[in-house]
Amino acid sequence: MPADLSASAPRSPSSRTAASSSPHAAAARQRLDVSRFSCAPIDGLDPQALGLTYWLEDPNELASSKAIRFTGRHVEREGPGRRDFVLDVPIEPVPAGSGPVAVTARVRSVAPGEWRVQADARSAGSAKLGQHHGSATGPTGFEPVVRVLAPGVRLYAWPAFVLFGTALALVAQFQLASARDVPASRLLAVTLGACLIGVIGAKAYYILTHLSGPRRVSASGMSIQGFVLAAVGTLAVGSLGAGVPTGAALDVTTPGLLLGMMIGRFGCFFGGCCAGRPTGGRWGLWSSDRVMGVRRIPVQLIESAAAGVLAVVSAAILLLLNHPADGIVFVIGLGAYTLVRQLLFPLRSIPRSTTYGRAVVTTFAGLVTGASLLSHAVA
Repeated sequence: MPADLSASAPRSPSSRTAASSSPHAAAARQRLDVSRFSCAPIDGLDPQALGLTYWLEDPNELASSKAIRFTGRHVEREGPGRRDFVLDVPIEPVPAGSGPVAVTARVRSVAPGEWRVQADARSAGSAKLGQHHGSATGPTGFEPVVRVLAPGVRLYAWPAFVLFGTALALVAQFQLASARDVPASRLLAVTLGACLIGVIGAKAYYILTHLSGPRRVSASGMSIQGFVLAAVGTLAVGSLGAGVPTGAALDVTTPGLLLGMMIGRFGCFFGGCCAGRPTGGRWGLWSSDRVMGVRRIPVQLIESAAAGVLAVVSAAILLLLNHPADGIVFVIGLGAYTLVRQLLFPLRSIPRSTTYGRAVVTTFAGLVTGASLLSHAVA
């Protein structure tokens, strides 16, 4: 299916910054973009939505802006559906030196077709800032697609990386199971079923922890905690029925699980989820949370690196051990990953949902990992 993402993913921030250094380019550059996506089977499907992105490149304008006001009117003045709108999108504080900022909004429940849109930055009192503004004309699109299009976000990145990571995890599990004399084929069959249950658990966990937000049964909006809890629980029970020692099954699964999470975090980075906080530091990377594109702490890639290191270490332990690990590799590997994950949470732009939950989980993960290491050393 051909897809035209040229307007939904405008020029890179670096190219826009380079263009803005020229006075002639500064007057000609486009400050407002309309998301576009072309795929014949879904073109014209309901529900329709309008995707808009406004670029802030002037440091003075960026420092004073508190919101972006989008105003639109349908090209055809008559017909069914809402034919005009005014939408104010708040802007979170951005550190100095964070470069160009892209603010993306989606306008839902509007008449399908072509729209003329204007946008400008607003101060705290909703007053217009300076003479900067943007205007554009563009069509609506299929709402489930429009809501994930934004500069810096790659459509299909999240499911693609997750599926690739899952495939590598299954291969790693099968190879390690064969090397450790664990019934690899039976364990693989149980694991495939556990993955399906894990997907349900990931969606259920996300909904339960986001009861105040919109509930959509789509691929977006899942939680790795829910997947791990559901999949590991199913694997532990299923391995008993398949005649596979539970401890051995969990141990040979751990490196693959960590490897899969390492790959999957790239999907989060390029898919615009689990984004880091905005930063002005040089080590920040320009990325988006699907609402605001800005230089951010690449927390997804840091977590990916940690998962990769733990995957290699846990695999090396299994290959070097000459006796059954009895689940100790699983406890240490997942405990260490949970501890690292909790330590990285403050670097995310997502607000805390509980007061003491993070501290409790961090302490528990640290104690379990430390106790497991100590008991294994003593044994």
